[in-house]
Amino acid sequence: MGKTVLVTGAGGFIGSHLVERLVRGGHSVRAFVRYNGRDDRGHLDALPVELSRELEVHRGDLKDPEAVRKAVKGREWVFHLGASIAIPYSYENPLDVAQINVIGTAHVLDACRDSEALGRVVLTSTSEVYGTAQRVPIDESHPLQPQSPYAASKVGSDALGLSYHRSFGLPVAVLRPFNTFGPRQSARAIIPTIISQALTRPVVRLGSLDPRRDLTYVKDTAGGFEAIASCDPAIGRVVNIGRGDDVSIGELVERIGGRIGKELRVEADPRRVRPPASEVGRLLAGTELAAELWGWEPSYSLDQGLDETIAWVGENLRRFRVDDYTT
Repeated sequence: MGKTVLVTGAGGFIGSHLVERLVRGGHSVRAFVRYNGRDDRGHLDALPVELSRELEVHRGDLKDPEAVRKAVKGREWVFHLGASIAIPYSYENPLDVAQINVIGTAHVLDACRDSEALGRVVLTSTSEVYGTAQRVPIDESHPLQPQSPYAASKVGSDALGLSYHRSFGLPVAVLRPFNTFGPRQSARAIIPTIISQALTRPVVRLGSLDPRRDLTYVKDTAGGFEAIASCDPAIGRVVNIGRGDDVSIGELVERIGGRIGKELRVEADPRRVRPPASEVGRLLAGTELAAELWGWEPSYSLDQGLDETIAWVGENLRRFRVDDYTT
């Protein structure tokens, strides 16, 4: 039977894919989006009309506890994806990132604590909390070494959620995806940055080419969210999901060039380089726990995901300002 569900950050990249999956799966979805004067619902506006009609949209701000409480009321499952996610932005405005990601999570957890209908809270973590790998693959026992204000805020958010489970018995599970990519992602992420430039010119301007990332297609990530919400043994735990394979940024440029039929040349852009001690060198997911708990296995290869992303970016090039650096 379908659940009554709340998704915060529903208008975002991963959030909109999760909303789409849940609606198609027969769940009653309430979407929490940040209010703006344009009545812009983010990527929810890109959903098919028949799916949009099924949504209940709540507008508000995670920093407003009363707005969050109204959104949580009566929901059985709460997926908390709302966050400030851009690492470069966190260098410029760390206080804003902390307020949204930590205080916003506290408001969600407190509202859930008072909800009689609640059966599960799923918090969204990030592989960035591990920092540069000290061993690979990175399992959930790997030390946490946040190397940016954004990563530090997510460590705080995760710890707060687990503390509510231990202190108040709140049924919290933490999903920790490794580097999600796919349609609807903005140019603040590496894959749409490379693709949008590659489709318009032979030169791609990037930062460091050496970091290695475990890249997971967004439809697999959305499936991981739905699966962990149904998995009782995941309560009180952090669970990684990823493909279990990594690729360097330099290799990724070559791979994307090959799939669009271009030989790409890379130029260094100093604006895109992280501070040396903040750059995360390698992220490679250990996913044995997810496989044990609910049989996690990604459905999409890297190339399958790249092909779908290339097609989407090509259809939506007007969204990308390829000459600007998006933080």
